[in-house]
Amino acid sequence: MAGIVLVRDVMSKDVRVVRPDSSVKEVVATMTKFDIGSIVVVQGKRPVGIITERDILRRVVQPCLAPEVLTARQVMTSSVVTIRETASIDEASKLMAKKKVKKLPVMNKEKLIGMLTLTDIVTKVPTMLSILEELLRPYHRSH
Repeated sequence: MAGIVLVRDVMSKDVRVVRPDSSVKEVVATMTKFDIGSIVVVQGKRPVGIITERDILRRVVQPCLAPEVLTARQVMTSSVVTIRETASIDEASKLMAKKKVKKLPVMNKEKLIGMLTLTDIVTKVPTMLSILEELLRPYHRSH
């Protein structure tokens, strides 16, 4: 079908990763070096977690813990929401909004091959903006 944009057409292919036993200091150094706001934690080629700047602020900085002794495993969010490279951007946008995530590791079977971010979609596929409108609003908890 013409006009359908796939995840693989929009994703970043150069995904930075760390191992679960990497120190948080190494994680932050990698994120800083490559000017990225999140990093995928992998066991082999399979994502087992994701670490965002917010995770580091909440789980390391705020409680004043030492980044050189903490590991990626200790601060990562382990419920990683992923998407297939052949999924449509429409499907990816709906998944992001439903799961309230701004980053989706992209998979080809069991292998991590890319990263799709809210920014990728907004800048490369402006028609998806309406679907993601709720995700762009400040998050309000209902409890």
